[in-house]
Amino acid sequence: MSEAITLGTLCMVDYKTGRYIAEFVEKSQNNHSRAIVKIISVVDHPQQGDLHHPYQVDVPIFHQRKASAYMEHVLLPMNIIEIYSGEALDYSSSLANAVQRQLQELAGKDDEWSNKAREQLLLLNNEYGF
Repeated sequence: MSEAITLGTLCMVDYKTGRYIAEFVEKSQNNHSRAIVKIISVVDHPQQGDLHHPYQVDVPIFHQRKASAYMEHVLLPMNIIEIYSGEALDYSSSLANAVQRQLQELAGKDDEWSNKAREQLLLLNNEYGF
């Protein structure tokens, strides 16, 4: 990550299995190797299921993972924050696109994990209001 990052710089960040475009807010007051960003657009929706047992459905909890919210502030290590120079779709459109892309990827698969992940995404799709 470049040292040229300043307040308002657009960034690409990975957070809890999702990928987002965010706006740099500030370096952490307590730990300057970390920074706060605010989410403004969804690139990739978080993966469904148990992260410790990927692609398995016989787990104690098959997690339903929501995307980070619009303007949610997230604390991340500075070294994973990448400056982003492209355009950012508005949050609602980007969220809908990310969910649809993931549903399309899962539609081509017919295994137990993909079916369960698709089921969770469809529930989220309704919750998101799409």
